[in-house]
Amino acid sequence: MSARAWQCQSLMIGYPDAALLDRLDLLSAAASSLPAPVGEPLLCFLDHVRATPPGKLAEDYVATFDHRKRCCLFLTYYAHGDTRNRGMALLELKQTYAAAGLTLSSAELPDHLCVVLEFASAMDDPGLLIEHRSGLELLRLALHDAGSPWAGVLDSVAATLPPIPTHQRAAVTRLAAGGPPAERVGLEPFGAKR
Repeated sequence: MSARAWQCQSLMIGYPDAALLDRLDLLSAAASSLPAPVGEPLLCFLDHVRATPPGKLAEDYVATFDHRKRCCLFLTYYAHGDTRNRGMALLELKQTYAAAGLTLSSAELPDHLCVVLEFASAMDDPGLLIEHRSGLELLRLALHDAGSPWAGVLDSVAATLPPIPTHQRAAVTRLAAGGPPAERVGLEPFGAKR
């Protein structure tokens, strides 16, 4: 069940191109076969896709995910921001995929939610999703705050995962209040006195 859900969610959280639009009936059938907490939000999202002109859907996608930092689809951003540590996290993800026998194309970063969902689906393992649970929850809340139709897709993802642990709830609160970490190395002016 979860592997099928993650495959559907991966397609729905990606850019709304012809690949998505051509699979609406297949996605509806798959979402209908899932338990209600997982499938119903996906069916609502698919209804929105059907009712929205493709150009408007693409415009909304870009406005949501490309222009709002709190709605970032790159999961390591939530834990590491734009710091050097994020580069190491990306490398570790690539190594995880390679160890599982999967090779990424150069078209996408390994921490993009679509890629992580595809990996979870292929392995039938929520490990990476659970590892990035705080970022996923912050993304889910931000999409709800923005009134985004993609919030339902994240509700569906959350419904496939165990409840968020207390320590991760605290991390979500910290992230929501202060944002991801910022680079501190090399930011002092040259020759700054101490």
